[in-house]
Amino acid sequence: MKSTSKPGVETQASLWRNRDYLLLQGGQIVSYIGNQQQFMALPLLVLLLTGSAVQAGIAVGLNAGAIIVVSPIAGALVDRWNRKITMLICDAGRAMATFTIPLAFWLHLLTMPQVYIVVAIAGILGTIFSVANTAALPNVVPQEQLPAALAQSQSAYTIIRVGGSLVSGVLYSIGAVLPFLANAVSFAVSVLSLGLIRGNFQTTREETTHQSLYRAISEGFVWLWKQPVLRFLTMIDGADSLRYGAGYLVIIVLAKELHASPGEIGVIFTAAALGALGGNLVSNRVRKLLSFGMIAVSMLWLEALVFPFYALAPNILIIALIAVAEEFIAPIYTVALNTYRQIATPDVMRGRTASTVQLVTQGAQSLGAILGGVLVQSAGAKWSAIILGAWLIMLAITTTLNRHVRHASLEI
Repeated sequence: MKSTSKPGVETQASLWRNRDYLLLQGGQIVSYIGNQQQFMALPLLVLLLTGSAVQAGIAVGLNAGAIIVVSPIAGALVDRWNRKITMLICDAGRAMATFTIPLAFWLHLLTMPQVYIVVAIAGILGTIFSVANTAALPNVVPQEQLPAALAQSQSAYTIIRVGGSLVSGVLYSIGAVLPFLANAVSFAVSVLSLGLIRGNFQTTREETTHQSLYRAISEGFVWLWKQPVLRFLTMIDGADSLRYGAGYLVIIVLAKELHASPGEIGVIFTAAALGALGGNLVSNRVRKLLSFGMIAVSMLWLEALVFPFYALAPNILIIALIAVAEEFIAPIYTVALNTYRQIATPDVMRGRTASTVQLVTQGAQSLGAILGGVLVQSAGAKWSAIILGAWLIMLAITTTLNRHVRHASLEI
């Protein structure tokens, strides 16, 4: 794939001198910080209002449900709509919807139906926004800087993961709805930063403007299905997300069997986030040393060989070290895969490709969380870790045998 710079974008300039990129990423980082606060506080607020773990689960699950239901439609919409205006409307809508929760709480009018409605609206708008943001990025940065931009984004989000839980806990302890207020403000900041961006978020949208929505969605699925590497890796990504959803619960149960306290379990996942940060920081160096095909095959094998060690871990420290190693590997592959996907996909198809990937991975992760509980209940946590490790080995073997993936490369 030859390097093709976007018109009007200076290819030699550093990302740190790209005004539009800094505005786009800065707004998203602030918004992500706010989302982290709400994610942690939502179940706590529902428990405060109702005392029901079931209702807390429903409230959290509504967001995942919105992603699964709306993703296919979101891709078709952001390929035919003006992406910048779409993102502005989505974040303005999320800001207003989220602000109604602290407002109603302070007025003693907050009810569970309102919480459910706000979560659903935020999930729908957030899904559309995420797809539009993914599709827009290659039009904001030149192609040769896309891997660096993706790695920087993931690094920033990983840092937020490390400290997000602590900040959310502090805000919630001060006031139960302060995390929601912080999230509403973060969406407003995102709207401001998006409004200051001068560049375009897409090259063209004429091809889909006059299509029916059904035809536009179908065209996206058909196009992706005809791409052998992207089709295969989307299925592998979904299968790995299935394992990821199940693995989260397996690791928690294994830690509890070693008598870990909630604080120690938190340390495990903080260590994992630090490992992911390290992987993001070295991802571009690895990309320069290895072809995309080599990265895909080798990283899947490393992940497959690391995961079963959870079953053998004798203490919390070893589980944390395994989590560091596992999460260090994953971003190297993820950044390379996202870069390949962005470059290989025409701009007019990027929204639908991103939404399909989001549908497959989020749906598989949600299903994996359910299957993980069944697996742990029936086979035990240690055997579950071994079974999931065997699943990863199968994915690594399948990827190794795929000649299209082995020979895939990024010439940027």
